[in-house]
Amino acid sequence: MRNFRELDVWKDSVALVKKVYVLIDHLPETEKFGLKSQISRCVVSIPANIAEGCAKDSQKDFVRFLQISLGSAFELETHIIICSELSYLTYPQELIGEINVLQKRIKSLINYSKKVVNT
Repeated sequence: MRNFRELDVWKDSVALVKKVYVLIDHLPETEKFGLKSQISRCVVSIPANIAEGCAKDSQKDFVRFLQISLGSAFELETHIIICSELSYLTYPQELIGEINVLQKRIKSLINYSKKVVNT
Protein backbone atom coordinates (compact mmCIF):
# COMPACT_ATOMS: atom_id res chain seq x y z
CA MET A 1 0.00 0.00 0.00
CA ARG A 2 1.32 3.43 -0.97
CA ASN A 3 1.28 6.42 1.35
CA PHE A 4 -0.56 9.17 -0.52
CA ARG A 5 0.57 11.74 2.08
CA GLU A 6 4.12 11.39 0.72
CA LEU A 7 3.17 12.22 -2.86
CA ASP A 8 3.91 15.82 -3.81
CA VAL A 9 1.19 15.68 -6.45
CA TRP A 10 -1.34 14.86 -3.72
CA LYS A 11 -0.05 17.67 -1.46
CA ASP A 12 -0.24 20.16 -4.31
CA SER A 13 -3.75 19.07 -5.24
CA VAL A 14 -4.90 19.62 -1.64
CA ALA A 15 -3.39 23.12 -1.78
CA LEU A 16 -5.31 23.67 -5.03
CA VAL A 17 -8.55 22.71 -3.29
CA LYS A 18 -8.03 25.54 -0.80
CA LYS A 19 -7.37 28.11 -3.54
CA VAL A 20 -10.36 27.03 -5.58
CA TYR A 21 -12.70 27.10 -2.58
CA VAL A 22 -11.69 30.73 -1.94
CA LEU A 23 -12.36 31.50 -5.60
CA ILE A 24 -15.79 29.88 -5.81
CA ASP A 25 -16.88 31.67 -2.67
CA HIS A 26 -17.01 34.78 -4.88
CA LEU A 27 -19.32 33.22 -7.50
CA PRO A 28 -22.94 34.39 -7.58
CA GLU A 29 -25.33 32.68 -5.18
CA THR A 30 -27.39 31.64 -8.21
CA GLU A 31 -24.56 29.22 -9.04
CA LYS A 32 -24.79 27.44 -5.67
CA PHE A 33 -26.22 24.31 -7.27
CA GLY A 34 -24.55 24.85 -10.63
CA LEU A 35 -20.95 25.83 -11.15
CA LYS A 36 -20.09 26.09 -7.44
CA SER A 37 -21.25 22.53 -6.89
CA GLN A 38 -19.55 21.19 -10.01
CA ILE A 39 -16.27 22.95 -9.26
CA SER A 40 -16.15 21.89 -5.62
CA ARG A 41 -16.82 18.26 -6.54
CA CYS A 42 -14.22 18.02 -9.27
CA VAL A 43 -11.46 19.86 -7.36
CA VAL A 44 -11.93 17.61 -4.31
CA SER A 45 -11.96 14.60 -6.62
CA ILE A 46 -8.36 15.25 -7.66
CA PRO A 47 -6.62 14.48 -4.33
CA ALA A 48 -9.36 12.04 -3.29
CA ASN A 49 -8.76 9.78 -6.29
CA ILE A 50 -5.00 9.94 -5.84
CA ALA A 51 -5.48 8.82 -2.24
CA GLU A 52 -7.98 6.12 -3.17
CA GLY A 53 -5.66 4.79 -5.85
CA CYS A 54 -2.87 4.50 -3.31
CA ALA A 55 -5.00 2.05 -1.33
CA LYS A 56 -5.35 -0.34 -4.26
CA ASP A 57 -3.27 -3.47 -4.37
CA SER A 58 -2.36 -3.41 -8.03
CA GLN A 59 -0.39 -0.85 -10.00
CA LYS A 60 -3.02 -1.09 -12.74
CA ASP A 61 -5.75 0.03 -10.30
CA PHE A 62 -3.51 2.82 -9.04
CA VAL A 63 -3.11 4.06 -12.62
CA ARG A 64 -6.87 3.92 -13.16
CA PHE A 65 -7.51 6.19 -10.18
CA LEU A 66 -4.76 8.56 -11.31
CA GLN A 67 -6.53 8.76 -14.67
CA ILE A 68 -9.78 9.66 -12.92
CA SER A 69 -7.90 12.34 -10.99
CA LEU A 70 -6.47 13.70 -14.24
CA GLY A 71 -9.94 13.81 -15.77
CA SER A 72 -11.15 15.82 -12.78
CA ALA A 73 -8.27 18.27 -13.26
CA PHE A 74 -9.32 18.84 -16.88
CA GLU A 75 -12.94 19.21 -15.79
CA LEU A 76 -11.84 21.82 -13.22
CA GLU A 77 -9.95 23.78 -15.86
CA THR A 78 -13.04 23.79 -18.08
CA HIS A 79 -15.31 25.03 -15.28
CA ILE A 80 -12.88 27.84 -14.42
CA ILE A 81 -12.76 28.90 -18.07
CA ILE A 82 -16.56 28.87 -18.22
CA CYS A 83 -16.71 31.10 -15.11
CA SER A 84 -14.40 33.52 -16.90
CA GLU A 85 -16.47 33.39 -20.10
CA LEU A 86 -19.59 34.18 -18.05
CA SER A 87 -17.73 37.14 -16.49
CA TYR A 88 -18.06 35.67 -13.02
CA LEU A 89 -14.33 36.26 -12.63
CA THR A 90 -11.48 37.71 -14.61
CA TYR A 91 -9.45 35.10 -16.44
CA PRO A 92 -7.36 33.48 -13.70
CA GLN A 93 -4.14 32.99 -15.67
CA GLU A 94 -2.12 31.98 -12.62
CA LEU A 95 -4.69 29.42 -11.42
CA ILE A 96 -5.04 27.91 -14.89
CA GLY A 97 -1.25 27.65 -15.01
CA GLU A 98 -1.19 25.81 -11.68
CA ILE A 99 -3.91 23.43 -12.89
CA ASN A 100 -1.94 22.77 -16.09
CA VAL A 101 1.22 21.99 -14.13
CA LEU A 102 -0.74 19.62 -11.90
CA GLN A 103 -2.23 17.91 -14.96
CA LYS A 104 1.25 17.36 -16.39
CA ARG A 105 2.54 15.98 -13.09
CA ILE A 106 -0.38 13.57 -12.73
CA LYS A 107 0.17 12.44 -16.33
CA SER A 108 3.87 11.90 -15.62
CA LEU A 109 2.99 9.79 -12.58
CA ILE A 110 0.58 7.79 -14.75
CA ASN A 111 3.28 7.20 -17.38
CA TYR A 112 5.83 6.20 -14.74
CA SER A 113 3.34 3.88 -13.02
CA LYS A 114 2.43 2.25 -16.34
CA LYS A 115 6.10 1.46 -16.92
CA VAL A 116 6.25 -0.22 -13.54
CA VAL A 117 3.25 -2.37 -14.54
CA ASN A 118 4.88 -3.38 -17.81
CA THR A 119 8.24 -4.37 -16.36
